[in-house]
This record gives sequence, structure tokens and C-alpha cells, in this order.
Amino acid sequence: MSLTSLSAIRHRTVASTTATLLIRRFRSLPISAAARQPKQDAPSKNLLKAKKHSLKEFSTLGPVLSHDNTPPLSESQAVGVVAASQANFMRVVLPSGGVELLCVVRALLKKIKRRVMVGDKVLVGSIDWVDRRGMIENVFQRNSEILDPPVANVDHLLVLFSLQNPKPEPFTLTRFLVEAESTGIPLTLALNKIELVDNETVASWKARVRDWGYDPILCSVESGHNLDLLAFKLRDQTTVIVGPSGVGKSSLINALRTNPRVCETAEGENWFEPILGSKWFEDQRVAEVSTRSGRGKHTTRHVSLLPLSGGGYLADTPGFNQPSLMKVTKQSLAETFPEIRKMLSANESAKCSFNNCLHLGEPGCIVKGDWERYSFYFQLLDEIRIREEFQLRTFGTKRESDVRLKMGDMGVQQAEPRLEPKKHRRQSRKRINQSFLDEVDDDDDLIDEENDPVLRALRNENP
Repeated sequence: MSLTSLSAIRHRTVASTTATLLIRRFRSLPISAAARQPKQDAPSKNLLKAKKHSLKEFSTLGPVLSHDNTPPLSESQAVGVVAASQANFMRVVLPSGGVELLCVVRALLKKIKRRVMVGDKVLVGSIDWVDRRGMIENVFQRNSEILDPPVANVDHLLVLFSLQNPKPEPFTLTRFLVEAESTGIPLTLALNKIELVDNETVASWKARVRDWGYDPILCSVESGHNLDLLAFKLRDQTTVIVGPSGVGKSSLINALRTNPRVCETAEGENWFEPILGSKWFEDQRVAEVSTRSGRGKHTTRHVSLLPLSGGGYLADTPGFNQPSLMKVTKQSLAETFPEIRKMLSANESAKCSFNNCLHLGEPGCIVKGDWERYSFYFQLLDEIRIREEFQLRTFGTKRESDVRLKMGDMGVQQAEPRLEPKKHRRQSRKRINQSFLDEVDDDDDLIDEENDPVLRALRNENP
């Protein structure tokens, strides 16, 4: 063996011996006080999720109020129903004594996007009983709601059209029916002003609407025909009347509220009975149909909940000709057509080949196109498809919560409203003036910069 190999073996032996001595010496050292403390176990993931969920649900920003349970009230608090909404003010009627309050909405509810609508059961605080003013602090859970028009706790929908002045348009009537069907609330279709047309027109429209799957009520406010039948259907319910302008919604409400045969007593508590003489609950303003355009005039400017002496409430809404259909999707549109529902129920054994079938003539589709409103279904489907694609490109699929959790002092999570980015930041005056000048620079031929005093002042302010 050479001298080089012997030196290598000696080096490895010394190194291993040194390492062994160091390990033994390190193990014999005393353990520090910090090391003696037991290590705390990490919190469970399920516990963290439950804690986060409970903070969101029982947030101090706006605790969820059950519709049946009433929280303890102070002397300056009360529970009422929103009877009308106009601008930034709400008319709230209290059940005790029939007091009517003019209220504003708490700013915090607006920040967390908790909307207050007509028909809501609300908690009113900071009440000034002398001037009858207050502030809506919270909203109770709703049984139902519609967004077009915005009304909460609705039991029944009345789609009202007229047979003359203005004449009914089949596609517009279909849009209103689709919007009403999408809410899932029971609806009734009524055709008004039958005294202005002949019997053949009445029979034609009655048979036509029945083919669509509806049993219409043919009525007349002028002659009082079938008003008793309408009042019986609306009794003891909160009903929203929807339809285009000029079809007679306000006139029908006035007739139903003043008809002596309709004003029979009914069981149930009517919160609005003590204030039936209030100025807010006078007869609704009506107007004649425009002779130039043939359309109705907008006499109703806001949504209001009006009481019926026989029990129940009517919501008079502003007329509009194009419902938004915001809650209707491509997949749910077929469910709003009674013709398609009838075809699908008649062929329960034979279903469409595809679960996501849109009933556009796909292979294996059992919905045939031999019905009148099939073209309307095509048109609405294209409109909804364009709207959904635009929303997907603009907003995406992520939906952030209106309330976020922020880590506060001592590691305590606090809830605060999630504000929209750059919405609550005031733009500087210099930026506003510069943006105005940029628009003006694109049109040099129309404005003389040298002789215009406004431009000279803006130029001097932004050198």
C-alpha cells in the first residue's frame, strides 16, 4: 500500500471520529427554556372555514333578519312595510296605529348593496315621532321578489294589456309573459278595453291566447265587465300589475278600490286601513292615449303599494314597453313557454337526445316548430345569447362578495363593505380639465382657441 492511500484512510478516520464527538457533545448540552415549551397544534382547516362562514353570516354590518322573528325594539325603532319609493325616500307604514313615516335608507345598506324595495318588511330606527321621519336600518328576508319593476314579497302577477288604444303587439305581449313566467310567481293575463272592439276581435284574441297556454280574463273598466272576477283573484294577495303604458293599469286600480261590491270585509290584518284617507293613497292619476303615436302616456312615475278594502294590496308600476329579461337564461327560456312545457310533458317517455337541448331543431329534439310563437322563441334566444356573451366578456365569471373580511387589531377579523374600485375616489380638477381639452383638440375647426374665454382660462390653469 502506498503512502498516499494510508494518508487518505487516516484522514477519513479522523473526520468520522470528530463528527461523532461533536454529536455527543451537542446532545449533552442543556435544553433552552424556549425549546422546552410544547409546540402548539395548527388549527384545523374545517374550523377555520366554519369560523369564516360564521363571520360572514353573522356580520355586524347587516345581520340577516328572519321574516317571522322580530328583534327587540327600542323607543326609537319600529317594524313596518315599504309602501312607496320615490327618489331617495321611502314611505313606510307601521302596523301599530297606522303611522306613516318618511324614511331614508342607511348608507351602510347601500355600500353592501342590500337593496330596499317596495313591499319589503324593514326595521326603522332613529324615528322622530313628531315630524314622522326615520331611517331604514335593515331589511327582513323576502319570500319573493321581482326586479322589473322592483317589488318584494309578491304573491301574484297581473299582466294587463288592452285590445285597443293601444293595440296589443304579439311579440311585446310575449316578452311580458316570459318575464312574468321567469319569476315563478303565479300570474293572470287580463285583456282590457273590450268595449272598443267588436265581438269577433274579442273571440279571436281569446282563442289565440288560449293556444299559447293562457286563460285570459276579458274585462272593461268603463263598463265594469268582469271586475268582480278580477277582484276575487286579487283578494288577500300582494299583486303587481304590469303592462305597457296606456292599457289602463291606474284606471283598473281606481275601479277596484272604489267598487262597493269589491270592498267587502275579509279576514286578515290590513296594515294600511288606518291611513286609507292619506294623501299618498288617493286615486291614481290617469291620462288619455296619445293621438299622435297611439301609445299611452307615462302617468305613473314610481312604484307604490296600494291597499284594497277587501284585503290584499295592489302595486301600481310605471308602464314600460321592453321588459329586461335579466333573469332569463338560454337554458331557462324554454321553461317560460307553456307550449314547450306541454310538448315535453306529453312525451315524458321520449326525451331530447341532449340534456342541454335549446329546441332549435337539433337531432333528436322532440319540440316541433308548428306553433305560433316559435319565431318569438328564436328571437328571444338570440337576444339572450348576445347579452350573456357580452356579460361574460365584460364581467367574467368571478363574483366577489359585497362584504369582505379584514384583519384588525390583535388578529381579530372585522367585516367591512367591499367598495367598487376607483368609484369613491374623486377625480382631480386638473385631470377633468385635461380630458375636456383633449376632446376639444379633436375639433379645431369648430372652436377658436385664441378667442374662446373658457379655453384660455383652462390653458392658464394647466400650464
